Amino acid sequence: MTKKTKSPGSTSRSATSNASPDLDLTKDWSHLDPEARREAEKYDNPIPSRELILHLLESRGAPATRAQLQQEFGLSDEESIEALRRRLRAMERDGQVIYTRRGAYAPVDKLDLIPGRIQGHRDGFGFLIPDDNSGDIFLGPSQMRLVFDGDRALARITGVDRRGRNEGAVVEVISRAHDILVGRYYEENGIGYVVADNARINQDVLIAPSAKGGVKHGQYAEVRITQWPTMSRQAQGEVIEVVGDYMAPGMEIEVALRSYDIPSEWPEAVLKEAARLKDHVVEKDKQKRVDLRHLPLVTIDGEDARDFDDAIYCEPHKASGWRLFSGGWKLYVAIADVSHYVPLGSALDEEAELRGTSVYFPSQVIPMLPEELSNGLCSLNPHVDRLAMVCEMTVSKSGELTDFEFYEAVIHSHARLTYNKVSSMLEHPRSREGKALRDEYSAVLPHIENLYELYKALAKARQGRGAIDFETTETRMVFGDDRKIVEIKPTTRNDAHKIVEECMLCANVATARFLQELELPGLYRVHDSPQAEKIERLREFLNSLGLSLTRKKGDPTPEDYAAVLARVQGRPDAQLIQTVMLRSLSQAVYSPDNAGHFGLNYEAYTHFTSPIRRYPDLLVHRAIRSVIRSRRNTDRVRRAGAGVMPKAKIYPYDHQRLTELGEQCSQNERRADEATRDVVSWLKCEFMQDRVGESFDGLVTAVTGFGLFIELTDIYVEGLLHITALPADYYEFDAVHHSLIGERSGRRFRLGDSVRVQVARVDLDDRKIDFEMAQDKPQAQPAADRQVSASRAMREKLLADARRAAGETGSSGKSNRKGRSEGAAGKPSSASRDKTSRSGKPSGGGKSGGKKAAPADANANRGPRKRKAR
Repeated sequence: MTKKTKSPGSTSRSATSNASPDLDLTKDWSHLDPEARREAEKYDNPIPSRELILHLLESRGAPATRAQLQQEFGLSDEESIEALRRRLRAMERDGQVIYTRRGAYAPVDKLDLIPGRIQGHRDGFGFLIPDDNSGDIFLGPSQMRLVFDGDRALARITGVDRRGRNEGAVVEVISRAHDILVGRYYEENGIGYVVADNARINQDVLIAPSAKGGVKHGQYAEVRITQWPTMSRQAQGEVIEVVGDYMAPGMEIEVALRSYDIPSEWPEAVLKEAARLKDHVVEKDKQKRVDLRHLPLVTIDGEDARDFDDAIYCEPHKASGWRLFSGGWKLYVAIADVSHYVPLGSALDEEAELRGTSVYFPSQVIPMLPEELSNGLCSLNPHVDRLAMVCEMTVSKSGELTDFEFYEAVIHSHARLTYNKVSSMLEHPRSREGKALRDEYSAVLPHIENLYELYKALAKARQGRGAIDFETTETRMVFGDDRKIVEIKPTTRNDAHKIVEECMLCANVATARFLQELELPGLYRVHDSPQAEKIERLREFLNSLGLSLTRKKGDPTPEDYAAVLARVQGRPDAQLIQTVMLRSLSQAVYSPDNAGHFGLNYEAYTHFTSPIRRYPDLLVHRAIRSVIRSRRNTDRVRRAGAGVMPKAKIYPYDHQRLTELGEQCSQNERRADEATRDVVSWLKCEFMQDRVGESFDGLVTAVTGFGLFIELTDIYVEGLLHITALPADYYEFDAVHHSLIGERSGRRFRLGDSVRVQVARVDLDDRKIDFEMAQDKPQAQPAADRQVSASRAMREKLLADARRAAGETGSSGKSNRKGRSEGAAGKPSSASRDKTSRSGKPSGGGKSGGKKAAPADANANRGPRKRKAR
């Protein structure tokens, strides 16, 4: 059944607008209900729909109690009365109605209340994120005492703060996001309390002596909330589990799993379903599939990979007629057929939907599916038969996708290769290792070389398309036997990585086109254009460097971004420019409403290639199977005799359900990213605890009004250099140019600058590392200043040469004044620097952000103000 989507209240008003005001609802409500048919289909004993209830509450002119609603709707039997109670409670939970202090229900719209989700901040304040995305509402610390991060609440706008933001007050909490928290237990003066590990939750939870559960001071504990906070009372709870000691190995992951509510234990029903699966593909499952076991497909993954969800093969495309090679390729991307083993509605499916994604911590993986599938039947291990969903594509010699089809297949991976091995064979074929590997894998080497040629064509097409390609440094942590970090190493992205990436992109694009051509509802990977405010800041920043974001009028395109990145290659400030451009982009989400992918510059894009670890990919596989197992006439699928299956058993999703799943999967993806970052921060802090007092070179990775974030070179650990730790001066924060400028000295600290810092403090609880300026080595010159100085020095040399040639050296007053103003080295004099800094404008001209720096505490959010470093 397809569910109709209507806005609460609007439809019911139009449906009942012609009804007489004195019409007796006790007899006629079902004829007035615009959703009466829907209710009758869903329930044996239907009651008034949400739409009709809202209409009645609005039209009667006053709130109504449940008893009044029962009477006015003529509901008398116990079943209908209980159904109305549950419906009103659900409407209250969803923010459609509010239960007043007088025990009556009123529409939220009539009370000027805004439903939304609470987002806390580590400094004590927070925001209500409205459900309609109408603009965040600022909540001060006093209001945040009532709620926890993630709660759903109703708020009323009370005014506008000094920054021009809507400020509000919490009227009612609709639902709680956490009834169980994890944090460290402390005792002070006989009073026990737990400090939540989630930095967005600032309220301590009081623990009575009888509710300690054996926890000791400093240990991690899991707490159930027994009394929620009010304006005059703190939250109270009871310890339900002692998690462990503070510095125990693996504690960082255990705490993150509980803090972010990431499921990590398999329900009994899931274990039973997984246990029924064989450790090999049974023969009957191989029947009525396209047999590709003869094709030398290979997997290419990292050295430590355990699940292999994709295998690839490429061959020159054979043309018809007398030509043997058309100049293109036939590309096969085989993906583990997870949807075969995870049927709709099964316990495995429900758990996969709940998890949404696998979570990859540095030393542990929390999989979306049990290991029997993720590392077994759904892993394309070498030299064994596996079931796969195959995307077979034709790619032209110019790298364009010209044709594709999907089918169910049985495959047999011929080799398990690694990125480093493939790189050695292709990029270093004459090296000793390269020669040995080429001999070892001689059977598949020609096909790997075909993949390499295909990649070059796809990469050229990517460049011509104008896709944005940022070069970032990723790292890998090396652990000792005690699960502590021994070393942090950068990972090298070689051509083997790029081969696999381009093949996966090609298959994902083919899948998106498949959904569009066949008009199938599905989840797209949507990457919207940058927000107008971020674009404007980026324009100002680039203009100050003599660069332009767009050559034509209008919003920037991916080609514009790619063109800027190409122009700045080789510049000293290239990394700075890339970082600022990257931060201007929006975040990708899953949605059934296709809006294209800005970063990759695709009109349509989706995820098909990782159903082992991403639930959206599994949904896409089901969409494809619903066509393969149908009688629909299309040349986009190949059938091998498998029987027709009702769509309701494979892919029963409508637009509304896919919207819900897209939002849920996007949230789960962000949750996994945040949990991973939290664990990485913990481990890096632990790694740096023994290095307090040591000095390191670093790069400025972010500039704020309260200081600089520095990443240590060759160690890849980030910390804060607070504004009070900078050389004594008043510093002005220039948001446009990402810099702090000393008002007296004119000294500028800018994104991408090199600095020498000393580790001053490591706080494992807050995951923070504090730096101070090191005195053991002169500070490195900022990247942009180095370029300016070099340019000025060259200009001075040319002027001096010209003067000598004319015999005028030292005789021209104008020349001498120029020399006194800029100095022999081409640097501005102190007078000119003071003037520049006082005017609030950067030395190179252009606009300034104009904000004064503020301290790194709650006061940092109270508006602009000068801060003196001591």
